[in-house]
Amino acid sequence: MMRLNKYLSEAGVCSRREADRLIESGRVTVDGKKASPGMKVEDSQTVRVGKRIIKRADEKVVLAVNKPVGIVCTEDMRVKGNIIRFLKYPVRVTYAGRLDKDSEGLLIMTNDGELINRMMRARYRHEKEYKVTVNREVTEEFLHKMGRGVRIQDKEKGIDEVTRPCQVTGIGKYTFSIVLTQGLNRQIRRMCGALGFKVTRLVRVRIMNIELGAMKPGEYRKLNEQELKELYEQAETENAGTGGAFK
Repeated sequence: MMRLNKYLSEAGVCSRREADRLIESGRVTVDGKKASPGMKVEDSQTVRVGKRIIKRADEKVVLAVNKPVGIVCTEDMRVKGNIIRFLKYPVRVTYAGRLDKDSEGLLIMTNDGELINRMMRARYRHEKEYKVTVNREVTEEFLHKMGRGVRIQDKEKGIDEVTRPCQVTGIGKYTFSIVLTQGLNRQIRRMCGALGFKVTRLVRVRIMNIELGAMKPGEYRKLNEQELKELYEQAETENAGTGGAFK
């Protein structure tokens, strides 16, 4: 037996708090009868939200994947080199946040729709860290401008804004790390381009508390219990971000 709000949450319908609101509004039924707050259900019962039948996933799968260059983050199976076909995981999973085709590194892939929704909420400002190599020598001026925020524009994509302040650290003559709390289309490449630099390699090394570590391109692993606990806790928490530029 499981509380109904948890059942709806684990099915990826919404958060537990939002599930309580749905139940109180009378939109949820169990075996054809209006559900009540705090009630418990089991998998054999028929749970509906409106006319939609809700089924809880048999197993929550959360994977850390090292996406290679050339693989496309899309569920469109017609696209050559799409991440779903490349991974060939026996349970249907999808990505929580894309990496573009020319970039590599950490993806979180899961069948938990609620976790994806939490991770993708822009207002929570969840951290993503990247190691970036560029075609020119990294200077303190460059690091400062990147960290302060860069105006990026693309009329075709409808982008015209100054990026949020972020943490930027020089780690080599041509390399630096950057921690973002937003996810604009090709953001790092556009930021560098606006300052006259070209990205030659871009690797995502961390998403929230999950690190790429020593995984080779194409490898994946299930998250351990401690990682999962911290990830779910952070996914519920709004992060104000550290901001600023450092070297």
